[in-house]
Amino acid sequence: MGVLLLGLGGYLIARESSLFAIDRIEVRGASPRVAGQVREALGPVLGRPLVGLDGSAVLRDVDALPTVVRASYDRAFPHTLRVTVVSERPAAVLRQGSESWLVSARGRVMERLPGSALPRLPRIWLSTHTHVSIGSEVGVAGTAAAARAVGLAGAFAVRVASASDSDGTLLFRLHSGLELLLGDGTDIKLKVAVAAHVLAVLPSGSVFLDVSNPGRPVSGTGSPTVGLQQGSARG
Repeated sequence: MGVLLLGLGGYLIARESSLFAIDRIEVRGASPRVAGQVREALGPVLGRPLVGLDGSAVLRDVDALPTVVRASYDRAFPHTLRVTVVSERPAAVLRQGSESWLVSARGRVMERLPGSALPRLPRIWLSTHTHVSIGSEVGVAGTAAAARAVGLAGAFAVRVASASDSDGTLLFRLHSGLELLLGDGTDIKLKVAVAAHVLAVLPSGSVFLDVSNPGRPVSGTGSPTVGLQQGSARG
């Protein structure tokens, strides 16, 4: 009983005193910018004891950041709170008139972009009626699907000027001007791998490449997008 009471007393002292007070927040797995956002979000825990820390509140505050997918934490005694982060991965730029937002590979709106920011990412154009909320997924299913497709395209995405989805048909417009039809959202990695191979031997004058059936890619000089909503080529 004496040992138990001694241990309990030590815990209470550590919990209520500054003996193990947090004076440093260490962030792992994130860019310096996201790490700064995490430290800012957790600023209120500085000075609080590591012992008895409300871990659920820590994770809730970090997970709420629009640039974070998920997080975990660890106590690094005596004074460090260590947070490991899985960051959202930028995939495209949402454009709505003169306004721009960064959207992740999961279709989540990460942040509003200033007018002077022109990151080299594919554009996804929104109608003026689409509501955009930072930290939430894009409300339009087709727009979210286009963002996820760009995210799955990997290194091929640098060749994409804009992406769209109309009635379940994904379309990449490449910087070269060629239109790449992907069909539905399945097997995107395979489809862009096939496209990269075919583009190297594509006949001169081709204006589209259809890899919706990756086993039978089709190219041509006519328009494959009749009936599809045409996106803007601006910006």
